[in-house]
Amino acid sequence: MGSRPSGEYTYERREFMTSAGLAAAALAAAGHTPSARGYPANETVNIACIGPGGRGQQLLHVLKKMPAVRVAAVCDIWDVHLQMGKELADPKAFVTKNYRAILDRKDIDGVLITTPNHWHVPMTIDACAAGKDVYVEKPLTLDLSEGDAVLRAEKEYNRVVQVGMQQRSTPQFQKAYEIVKSGVLGKIHKVHLTWNRNRDMRPKGPLGIDPKTVDWKQFLGRVKDQPFDEYRFRNHRWFWDFGGGILTDLAVHFIDVANWFLDLDYPAMATSAGDQFLMKGVWELPDTIQTLYRHPKQGAQVYFEGTWVSARNGAMLEFMGTEATLYLDRGRYEIYPERGRSMPYSELVLAKGPRGLDNYKTPLGDNVGDREHLTNWIDCIRRRTKPNTPAEAGVRAAAAAHLGNIAYRTGKVAEWRS
Repeated sequence: MGSRPSGEYTYERREFMTSAGLAAAALAAAGHTPSARGYPANETVNIACIGPGGRGQQLLHVLKKMPAVRVAAVCDIWDVHLQMGKELADPKAFVTKNYRAILDRKDIDGVLITTPNHWHVPMTIDACAAGKDVYVEKPLTLDLSEGDAVLRAEKEYNRVVQVGMQQRSTPQFQKAYEIVKSGVLGKIHKVHLTWNRNRDMRPKGPLGIDPKTVDWKQFLGRVKDQPFDEYRFRNHRWFWDFGGGILTDLAVHFIDVANWFLDLDYPAMATSAGDQFLMKGVWELPDTIQTLYRHPKQGAQVYFEGTWVSARNGAMLEFMGTEATLYLDRGRYEIYPERGRSMPYSELVLAKGPRGLDNYKTPLGDNVGDREHLTNWIDCIRRRTKPNTPAEAGVRAAAAAHLGNIAYRTGKVAEWRS
């Protein structure tokens, strides 16, 4: 990744790099060399899902309907989700609580990693070393130290790694990219990103999860040992051991779009203001945050706001040009000319519903973008080509989110050191 930000927290990479090396050595000893071969269009691609929870189940519903794709294995450390994943997989699918057992199988071509964030990079590296292609949910990294390792694994093992930031495969975002690149919006110096919700996430009572149904030690992995906590288990994104809150869970989606449209590199600096207005004493991370990024080389500022206490503006992006502003959400784009300009208002609406929803549904019941993004991944597995959202995009978007969190935690401007 090159340069590093000031105030960076340092984490040890050795354990999962060693794991990757052991996986590669085991494959070689067994006579399995990771292959870069393509697949004929009619040959079945066998996919395994690691972590078939809520997001994993959404993607499995799409995969199971795709031609020449078979959900051949599922893995989860919680009995409840393991059973749900089994019901969405092929009737003869391999079922296990140990993800390494999936990576050892010769019949698995690719893995869908929809686990908690702290497992994304270790599992992606192990899967690449085992010769599997990867679809991994965002954020790709848990912290800044993980970026280099996952990029090396993707390159060294010549694997197709698609990060689950599906905007790059969604039609209105692809068309909007062309609009930005055409120059009709004028010069773009400001980008406004929001992901606002109004939802009380405080516990209403016991969740009733039987600890005996959870392999808690395996869930923790490399995270410090701690007693089983059912709320933390089901809401892991809001605790520092397992996630980075609003910035890594939500903002990364739209940070990636800004990076893509404007060819942005890592931000030169970030400053954040965060508070716990609703979730104090429950979450470790803020329920409301505002972060400003500066990209002086590109002459751009990117401003993100996110909260759980008001849904005003919802989830949206605005690229503010000198000639017009481009509004985007997951269901549409709209172009608003500046006052006095002759450009007409225009729009492309792909889905029904009010502006700024978290997700929009297709006629098939899928989330807009999921089918397109998974199709792109499967096509790239067949053709051995680069996917729409490769690991480098995932690392860059997550790095900006981490920089924003460092600014929040330190109360200082976090700068990317050259």
